[in-house]
Amino acid sequence: MIAIGSDHTGVYYKYLIIGFLKKKGYKIKDFGCYSYEKKVDYPDFIHPTVNFVEKGIANYGIILCGSGNGAAIIANKYSKIRAALVWNKEISFLAKKHNNANVISLPARFIISNELLDIVDIFINTNFEGGRHIIRIEKMFKKLN
Repeated sequence: MIAIGSDHTGVYYKYLIIGFLKKKGYKIKDFGCYSYEKKVDYPDFIHPTVNFVEKGIANYGIILCGSGNGAAIIANKYSKIRAALVWNKEISFLAKKHNNANVISLPARFIISNELLDIVDIFINTNFEGGRHIIRIEKMFKKLN
């Protein structure tokens, strides 16, 4: 299962991603928003999307907002989430391979549309490398105080 949510700026891309993933046989839970016509606040859609991943109901999350930054910041507040801001294929590959990201945040205003589906496909299908990266991930969640 893949959870997906966006604000109004990401709706068009969100629907492209949903169609692409459904054709590949994935089950999708769409947390909105559902129209680009009315401006909305992205936290209202990112929180439930990421919470679905945090609870283990979805394997991955895909979140979209204008810059991708706000959505990623929200996602990374959750203790079991490793969200990566992804804007190209190489970053998508490394986010999964080295950081074992379970959520990608896509910047709808800045991503190249002809790479969008490749970015998502790479994220879903890349395996975590493990090894030295496990220690690094553990350090990400270590409290500084």
